[in-house]
Amino acid sequence: MSTETIGGRYEEICRRVASACDAAGRAPGEVHLVAISKKQSPAVIREAAECGISVFGENRVQEAAAKIPECPEGLSWHLVGHLQGNKVQSAAELFDVIHSIDSLRLLQRMNAACAEAGRTISVLLQVSVSGEASKFGLAPEEVPLILEASIQCMSLDVVGLMTIPPFTPNPEGSAPHFAHLRKLRDQWRASTGIPLDELSMGMSHDFEIAIREGATTIRIGTALLGARKD
Repeated sequence: MSTETIGGRYEEICRRVASACDAAGRAPGEVHLVAISKKQSPAVIREAAECGISVFGENRVQEAAAKIPECPEGLSWHLVGHLQGNKVQSAAELFDVIHSIDSLRLLQRMNAACAEAGRTISVLLQVSVSGEASKFGLAPEEVPLILEASIQCMSLDVVGLMTIPPFTPNPEGSAPHFAHLRKLRDQWRASTGIPLDELSMGMSHDFEIAIREGATTIRIGTALLGARKD
């Protein structure tokens, strides 16, 4: 199948995921794909859904709110971008998973919003393992307090961690950051008893490295859905 089509690109991504899992001694079923659909039209999402893709990630709540009603029913929607405090209530109603909780206040506000919406959703804590000032995310030393507080959040299920490493032309440059997050996860799992099974890390250019380092969720945009319309 041609990689000029979404179906062809999806087939190729699945092949590469399976190959990366095999090299890492993992089962392909351990790794889940989120198709990053920011700035993609409902028509593109519809075509992707017809190819069997069912999980989509958006960066902005406002864009997702306008787009989701025009997309097929039965899809799962993840928020992978920064969540502003004034968009919490809308996010609680739109998304099934939020990858970008990056403060105690945001965690508590999201819990309250989900309770008001009558929903329980899964969230991941975004951790800045690189220390880049330009990146959103919790400093590693902040995470244990957030995890402790999350036990009282009855409308949220903290299922794991997310990170975005600095971009490097060589995908191997991401490896230390992915490995660091995995090691931190193992420490926090042991100290809190919270499973933190999900590691959301790896994008179009470095997802195979992320799989090698333990990713359970990869976030693929242009390599899957094609160029975005800016």
